[in-house]
Amino acid sequence: MMEINSTAVTEFILQGFTEYPKLQNSLFLIFLVIYLWILLGNLGMVVLIRSSPQLETPMYFFLQHFSLMDACIASTVAPKMLLNFLAKRKTITYGGCIVQFFLFCTFTDVEAFLLAAMAIDRYVAVCKPLSYTVIMSRSFCLWLLWGAYAGGVLSSLIHTCASLRLSYCGRNSINHFFCDLAALMALACSDTSLNELLLFTFGILVEGFNTVTIAVSYSFIIIAVVKMPSSGGRLKTFSTCASHLTTFALFHGTILFMYFRPKSSFFMYTDKKVSVFYTLIIPMLNPLIYSLRNADVKGALKRLLRKAINPH
Repeated sequence: MMEINSTAVTEFILQGFTEYPKLQNSLFLIFLVIYLWILLGNLGMVVLIRSSPQLETPMYFFLQHFSLMDACIASTVAPKMLLNFLAKRKTITYGGCIVQFFLFCTFTDVEAFLLAAMAIDRYVAVCKPLSYTVIMSRSFCLWLLWGAYAGGVLSSLIHTCASLRLSYCGRNSINHFFCDLAALMALACSDTSLNELLLFTFGILVEGFNTVTIAVSYSFIIIAVVKMPSSGGRLKTFSTCASHLTTFALFHGTILFMYFRPKSSFFMYTDKKVSVFYTLIIPMLNPLIYSLRNADVKGALKRLLRKAINPH
């Protein structure tokens, strides 16, 4: 019965990314630049897609929401992280910690589902080009989008509700720079077996569904591309899919490493570095991946800049 009293701890201390005081100011500047670039790149991608009629296609419809999720993931983690680089007391309230975890889990899972939706779009575009506009209709795209949001919120709610049952018995120092579930479970003095079971079960469901969807979609895409008579057509098709595959490999690779390896191999310092990679570095890279490798995005950006410089 004592395990239910999780409110005994009213605040947590976030140990942060490093324990060396001399590095705090330098790391603050580095991560501030990264965070500002994430906002500029991803929110800029949203504005570019919404203001360019040439990008009014299902692929860019999903991409603008994907970019928005990147900005949201970074904004859930980075502001508190930056503040703690400069603060003497690196604290976060119990409620703030739970809210931060809920938002982070929601945005991350929504992004995973959006990658699957983008894979479906690429499959239809390559394998069923004549039926593309019929299959990828506005209503179907909205169905996929709201399914991604609903799946992310549902998964996050379950993990968050399960985390509320944990108690901490006075220990409140989290060896992390944000309220991640693994760090909270490591701190808890109550039984975490239910949380571990839910993490594994929903991780398998979410990651399994998205990975299988993407793998099956690209299996059919590869078969269709191999059958193309023109080498130029094959190259162009692979080029349009390369950005999505790169993002999928980076995102899901780090998630699988973080949450689906033996518990005995967990080492918090390594985990913090990997967490920085998928909370900040990948959201920083994604606008570059989708702009540098995408002729449509580069063309839309040039037209938007020309219009801004010479509105008449």
